[in-house]
Amino acid sequence: MKTLVIVGHPDLKTSRINSVWTEALKQQKDITVHVLSEVYPDGKINIAEEQALLDAHDRIILQYPIYWYATPPLLKQWLDEVFAYGWAFGPGGDHLKGKELGIAISTVGSAASYQPGGSNLFTIREIAKPMEATANYVSAFYLPPFAFHNTNHVTEEEIEASKEAYLHHLTHVRNVKSPEPITMAK
Repeated sequence: MKTLVIVGHPDLKTSRINSVWTEALKQQKDITVHVLSEVYPDGKINIAEEQALLDAHDRIILQYPIYWYATPPLLKQWLDEVFAYGWAFGPGGDHLKGKELGIAISTVGSAASYQPGGSNLFTIREIAKPMEATANYVSAFYLPPFAFHNTNHVTEEEIEASKEAYLHHLTHVRNVKSPEPITMAK
């Protein structure tokens, strides 16, 4: 299975988590890593190239830090432009049909803050519902999300453990009817 990881972090050089994950992924033979901020620093997305990249892979993972309970701006723009009518949905829009779509996210908040009654009020699964709905809309299979919490308060050992858990997740996760997040919690 060919996996494409779309890295949506706006500035990978400043990231403690996403940069480690990205470097580890680049060492894997069946994983293609595509860093949007490096390819499109001007925000001008080559839609045809992005769609060809998606066509060439079976599994698509969107990797990003949570920004205001959503994706960072460039990743949102990428979704808006690349998952186009007539390509991803609508008449003739079957290019993502049957593919697997998942997310790997990092959060500043603790795992406890992403629970009912926590400071964020909702679980990661609830916050990620738009991605699950997107997968459904384009007839892709939604994978259980991978989440790493409390990123401002983790040790280097915990980051290393998250990298190993993420790599394991990418190679072993399977689509299920009701995907619950795989969480690296603290």
